[in-house]
Amino acid sequence: MKAVVHVMLKAGVLDPQGEAVKSALGGLGFAGVNGVRQGKRIELDLDDDTSEAQVTEMCEKLLANTVIESYRIELEG
Repeated sequence: MKAVVHVMLKAGVLDPQGEAVKSALGGLGFAGVNGVRQGKRIELDLDDDTSEAQVTEMCEKLLANTVIESYRIELEG
């Protein structure tokens, strides 16, 4: 089984990497970029009997800083 975890900073949390990307895009002549939020994608190759609850526990304990980040889990057969 494969799990994909998408981690993003919560709304209202300053995203300096996103701001740097936005600024760089403007410097390269790409107009109309009003905001950029940067996150991370984590792919986990798991045993077939791994539950979504276990993946959630992984996120809560290690993969996401739940104080400032939110996450979304996608499970793939």
